[in-house]
Amino acid sequence: MSFALIEACKKRKRLPKFFRFNSFGDPGVVPIARSGPFRDNVRVFLQEAGDLEDYTVSGNPLWCILLIHDNSYAMAPLYTIEEHVDHSSHPFCDHCRCVGWSGHFVSKRRYHFIIPMDNGWHKPLDEDSIDNEKHLLHGVIHCNGYGHLLCVNGIEEGSKVLSGREIMDLWDRICTNLRVRKIAVEDVSCKRSMDLRLLHGVAYGHSWFGRWGYRFCRGSFGVTEREYNEAMTTLGSLGLDVIVKDLSKTKTKYKAEIKQIIRCYRDMSETHIISLRDLLRFMLTVKSSRAPVPKITDTYSAAADSTSSALTSRNSTKHTLPNRSNSMKDKSVRYKKFSNAVTSIDSRWPTRRLEFAAQVIVDALKENKAVKPGSGGMTRQDVRDAARIHIGDTGLLDYVLKSLNNVIVGNYVVRRMVNPTTRILEYTIHDLGKGLKAPEVETEVMAHVDQQVEESSWKPGNDVYCDALFLYKNVLLSYPDSEAVDTAVQTILDSRYFVKEWPVRDEIKEQVLTFICRLQPNFVDKKHELKGVACGEIVVVPLHATVGDLKRASEAALRDTYCIAESLIVTDIKELMDVSDEEVLFGLIQSGVELCVRGIAIDLLTPLKYEGGSESDNWKVRCECGAQDDDGERMVACDICEVWQHTRCCGIDDSETVPPLFVCTGCCDSVLVPSSRTESTVFGVDSADSFLISEDSTLLLGYEYGY
Repeated sequence: MSFALIEACKKRKRLPKFFRFNSFGDPGVVPIARSGPFRDNVRVFLQEAGDLEDYTVSGNPLWCILLIHDNSYAMAPLYTIEEHVDHSSHPFCDHCRCVGWSGHFVSKRRYHFIIPMDNGWHKPLDEDSIDNEKHLLHGVIHCNGYGHLLCVNGIEEGSKVLSGREIMDLWDRICTNLRVRKIAVEDVSCKRSMDLRLLHGVAYGHSWFGRWGYRFCRGSFGVTEREYNEAMTTLGSLGLDVIVKDLSKTKTKYKAEIKQIIRCYRDMSETHIISLRDLLRFMLTVKSSRAPVPKITDTYSAAADSTSSALTSRNSTKHTLPNRSNSMKDKSVRYKKFSNAVTSIDSRWPTRRLEFAAQVIVDALKENKAVKPGSGGMTRQDVRDAARIHIGDTGLLDYVLKSLNNVIVGNYVVRRMVNPTTRILEYTIHDLGKGLKAPEVETEVMAHVDQQVEESSWKPGNDVYCDALFLYKNVLLSYPDSEAVDTAVQTILDSRYFVKEWPVRDEIKEQVLTFICRLQPNFVDKKHELKGVACGEIVVVPLHATVGDLKRASEAALRDTYCIAESLIVTDIKELMDVSDEEVLFGLIQSGVELCVRGIAIDLLTPLKYEGGSESDNWKVRCECGAQDDDGERMVACDICEVWQHTRCCGIDDSETVPPLFVCTGCCDSVLVPSSRTESTVFGVDSADSFLISEDSTLLLGYEYGY
């Protein structure tokens, strides 16, 4: 891979620039202005460190920086694409909308920082690289310094060289060196089917991204930061003795095993382990020197011709608790029925919803196979996107996708494996009748055999992550008869958006003054009042600058940054209204403060106004959960008042489609008049129409809850 990159540079007859991967982004490695804003720093960064490529991506220029890994000496390309929104196919930012920045002005440029998968290091970037989230690293930063970390995929996702921590360290150094303002991330990371925001939240009090300073930004379904912190405290402070006591009062299947796990790690630790946070934190820091024990298989042999051969195969295999999939290297591939598997696994979702989600995924795979018969399978992200059309609960989808490996759903077998060409995990389906034999062993018999094998051969401490997974499923997700624990778990799972902020530094030592200038229309355009904008633009002027210099500098900065300010003329600064333009700023106003800049010729009618899109002005969200804005979850709009609400909060299950006509509770009370059939849930409007009222009095036409 490294030699291919060098040869490509030789063909272009230029000497490439090399940097050390583990130090790139440190201060002084790439010379940029220490006091400059991101919009200026990124230009110097590309000029000093990058090589302009002789091709474009969707018409946008890109630069390449070669990074040499310190340990493996592999050469990884870091691409930077400068996307201009005025000719972009998607000028608005959905990520800003979901994270709560829909009121930001549309920035003129977005910079995509991309490290492709290992197998693409010697190839040019594809045309769809901007929309591709399968890179090792993909972050996008608006020219105003606000950005989004879209994906980080390390060794567990197919990389042979770079780990997730190394990639995150690199990204953090780049952001710090370029002086970004805020970076948001949607944390949907998983490890062995565990949501890391829940696992790490309980163990450390923050998400996996928290080690780099990312903190709670926004919760779905109205979750606030206070509720999020209280939920982590509730779960982390659960006493282990209390857990054992609560489990002993129930008929939990694995209460004896949970006691063994707690006892095992208490004996291993040199300090007292009292709470669930103490236990999980200790488990995640333990590095076992022993090889993991063979994994349990709650599966059926595809090579088995009879019940006896299947039982022989299962009893001759060494197992361990809890349920785990067979190694990909086994010569005899085994399959399990999804319906049988989900009934034996404790889950916060009912079996009906799990089976429905699995069928939706299979239908998506079948459709892809019919449209592209020779294309192989679908990547996890493609399958997830296709299934989200019908299922809005992303947690449910992630849970089912993790479970779909060598399982039987209907008349198909779903497999999950790494594509040898692309090195990307893909899902495929195969007709059960084509050389694949269905299981013939009765479910009760197989479950009894599994239970005997599990109880006789399992030993805690052999595989720390599998023990953590066992606690994750049987304690966090299935705590007996505790509404407080269930609510806390759901609160953390509903908190996916995190943000890191780099404060604006006052560089008085650099002989400059720094201000944050917020744009407001002049009194002439007062009738076109702007929405409250969360961010102002950083403006840097020399120490001897005057008020007039600040006006001109802020005008140039805003013109360079926002589409709405293309022809802006700054007329005054609110905080300096009575000061002449010749007055020197130093000593007059403190550096680092926020200023309100007023101007004329603001393009208030441009469609490129807010990052939330042209409909953001009329977008109304008012849900009973407390949400006041779009949070990325599935919603439905009332056909009368046009106010959006979460389908989950309206009682519409994620596995069910949105009704063709929906009327919220408030409008329902003013529109409907009860008929004489007061004991029925059907209310009459006229002789031809009838409406079905849900439990919360929401009107649903043509929609059934199974009454």
